[in-house]
Amino acid sequence: MGVYGTLRNRAVFLDRDGVINRPTVRNGKPYPPISLSDLVILPGVETALKRLHGVGFKLVVVTNQPDVARGTQSRANVEEIHAALRKYLTLDEIRVCYHDDIDRCTCRKPAPGMILDAAHDSEIDLGASYMVGDRWRDIEAGRRAGTRTILIDYVYNETRVSEADMVVKSLAEATDWIISQQNGGHR
Repeated sequence: MGVYGTLRNRAVFLDRDGVINRPTVRNGKPYPPISLSDLVILPGVETALKRLHGVGFKLVVVTNQPDVARGTQSRANVEEIHAALRKYLTLDEIRVCYHDDIDRCTCRKPAPGMILDAAHDSEIDLGASYMVGDRWRDIEAGRRAGTRTILIDYVYNETRVSEADMVVKSLAEATDWIISQQNGGHR
């Protein structure tokens, strides 16, 4: 039973960069694509999303895009990337935080605001839902929201660590685990 009671809706919340699309990694730290021409969907993502949707999960991207607040990325470029993702992938919703840490908003992960707002708006049972991310901020946001968490581990050079319920190497592997959990832990 999730935060919003005995609701039937369940979701997989997905970080964008490193889960859906390939980030640019510099000095062990991931960065988002600058423009649509830099967008590369990771192998297996399209099939994984179709599988998750096919077994009844709502698919919600929750992404921090602080480069807009920092002035190194335009909101228009981010929205163009999201339009392409919506066009080519099975996604129900994309929620974006354009703030930086200094703004102290409730939506920037590790805060759970984007997840909680989506759950409220779509009556999602957070206890029956999952957060898939590639950084500690994603895992911490999922934990704070009450979802199960899955880390796609690229061994980034980051010092903060939040313990995930499962650690995998790809969204395809995460999907296998989520579906196995729905079948009582058996594939």
